[in-house]
Amino acid sequence: MKLPGIKLFDLNERVAIITGGSKGLGLAMAEGLASAGCRTVIVNRNKEEGQAAALKLNNEYDPESIFIQADVTDEDAINNMVHTTMEKFGRIDILINSAGINIRGAIDELSHDDFIKVMKVNVDGIWLASRAVTPHMKKNKSGKIINLASTLGLVGLANRTPYASSKGAVVQMTRALGLELAPFNINVNAICPGPFLTEMNIPIADTPEAKNFIVGATAMGRWGELKEIQGAALFLASDASSYMVGSMVTVDAGWIAK
Repeated sequence: MKLPGIKLFDLNERVAIITGGSKGLGLAMAEGLASAGCRTVIVNRNKEEGQAAALKLNNEYDPESIFIQADVTDEDAINNMVHTTMEKFGRIDILINSAGINIRGAIDELSHDDFIKVMKVNVDGIWLASRAVTPHMKKNKSGKIINLASTLGLVGLANRTPYASSKGAVVQMTRALGLELAPFNINVNAICPGPFLTEMNIPIADTPEAKNFIVGATAMGRWGELKEIQGAALFLASDASSYMVGSMVTVDAGWIAK
């Protein structure tokens, strides 16, 4: 008699909040989780984009998807995001902190406000969302928090001081929070994407810098396709990653290995 296999990647009936989930890597990860049976909550500042993303997921996948409008830097909005999710689904199993911005430039050409703006979205936003879901995950003695860091949180690149500083902070936040929440059976890990052709990177896609020092530095010599982030997200959101704490999963075509 054959015993039924353990469905390590089955997310049926689970609920995931994805900040920045209306486009780019956030939407790609939401699609990956929905394909595994996960109900999704798309969070974004832009109402039209968020509603369109939720509609797309509902049209293409069976699990229900909803949209909640929120600015991740607004503490009240984040608390409402969690409250609304709990009212709708009664649980929060997964949080993917994908909302992020990038302001490029030489340090003497950027303003202090530029630096603060990037830090508030990329760092404060993750901290606020993680804090808001923690009590619910502690109560359930289970949870997955997945932060979107970056390869630029592990290595440097000129003219990226705000972004690289913010992603370095995300790396350390992931490690510290992972140690803090592990006793409650909550896994906190991060994905460090390399050069993916998101809307954030389209403006530099054809520049010499991108061709020589970004895409040209990957072992595959190309931009990542959005769907190629889904495997890492599904792995970290599922039971398959139950023994991982404070880990950085790089998805970068060998960029930092060279």
